[in-house]
Amino acid sequence: MQLWEVFVIGAGLAMDAVAVSLTDGMTEPKMRVGKMLLIAGAFAFFQFFMPLVGYACGYAFFSLVQKIAPYLSFALLALIGGKMIFDSARELMQRRKGKAEPPRGTGAFALLGQAVATSVDALAVGVTLLAAKTQGELPAHVLVCALIIGLVTLVLSLGALAVGKKAGDRFADKAGFFGGAVLLLIGLKILLEGVL
Repeated sequence: MQLWEVFVIGAGLAMDAVAVSLTDGMTEPKMRVGKMLLIAGAFAFFQFFMPLVGYACGYAFFSLVQKIAPYLSFALLALIGGKMIFDSARELMQRRKGKAEPPRGTGAFALLGQAVATSVDALAVGVTLLAAKTQGELPAHVLVCALIIGLVTLVLSLGALAVGKKAGDRFADKAGFFGGAVLLLIGLKILLEGVL
């Protein structure tokens, strides 16, 4: 394994977080920079932390991660996506009755669920890093590798949030439905990849 491969692994791991960040940006087009940093930082932290947990737990943990990760990710994303769709439908009905509330955006519970759900697969990467170390092929200390993965996730998630905000201005009425559907589809993709 070479250092550039850690960047590629980081980008691959970040794709689910990027898709969710895009959705978060769309559902809250007036999001402030501080909240963008908080969301991207949460995704980056868990993408940094999970490989360290996988590395520390080693091979015994690998089989458990492989078994439960797809189901856990699907359950969390389905719960959050379903709630987004429900909230959007309720907001649309209230707007039609003239009682619309301002959009709430991504709350702390939803953000935590998103960050965990999109980073569970990074546990297995920690085991991969351990395997590379035992073979003398780890290009840098595991903390450096995990930091690279987290930084790649941070940068890509911030970019996705910015793009999502721009798109959210145009599609504000449908963003909650679209965002919820995207989360459900990401969860289903993770589940199918893990089961098949």
